[in-house]
Amino acid sequence: MNQKTVLITGATSGIGKATATILAKNKYKLILCGRRKERLIEVKEELSKLTEVITLQFDVSKKEEVFKAIDSLPPAFQKIDILINNAGNAHGLSTIQDGDTDDWDAMLDINVKGLLYVSRAILPQMVKRNEGFVVNIGSIAGKEVYPNGNVYCASKYAVNALNKAMRLDLNKHNIRVSAIHPGAVETEFSEVRFKGDKEKAKNVYKGFKALQAEDIAEIIYFVVTRPYHVNIEDLVVYPLAQASATILNKE
Repeated sequence: MNQKTVLITGATSGIGKATATILAKNKYKLILCGRRKERLIEVKEELSKLTEVITLQFDVSKKEEVFKAIDSLPPAFQKIDILINNAGNAHGLSTIQDGDTDDWDAMLDINVKGLLYVSRAILPQMVKRNEGFVVNIGSIAGKEVYPNGNVYCASKYAVNALNKAMRLDLNKHNIRVSAIHPGAVETEFSEVRFKGDKEKAKNVYKGFKALQAEDIAEIIYFVVTRPYHVNIEDLVVYPLAQASATILNKE
């Protein structure tokens, strides 16, 4: 059996780490990417007990770093079968008239440009082989806009659009493209959005059972293990308590 190689961005925490874990247990070779060196070392040590793992430290929003890192892959890891574009962030929760332009830049640079840079670095080899799989991690924010979500929602709408564009452009090259759009997932996401305010972040998930990173990881694993002729192109997943981006059945 041909052991597949998976590259995961944002692999040091949350959905990225959980996905790396389930794939490692199933013996996929892993290229784990992230900005935090210490976290990358920890995850590599943990998952190397299960499979072959290498790490790449770079910031997806820095074009030169992206291409340099991916070009540096050793021969055994150069054939990337599956790309999981997971790196993303949210900064602030303000009305558009009060928005922090630095926050806007961070979200657009990572959520949109980062996805584009990494995809551009990897897709040509998939096209050349006439096979591959790209999984883009979106958000319910890419399906509906909510109050104060403005630029974050715009960035995730872009992910949704790029997912569809990739599918069209790559169709003739036999490459599968899929997007997973989670609702409320309890990760470090809210802590980043609220600039490290742990209490504020914790309150986001009070009164209901949010999705966990492992829930999304299991869905990603299901999607990537379908027979090759099956392409789950667009998948929205909510916790039971959530009916829309803004409607939550809290206790």
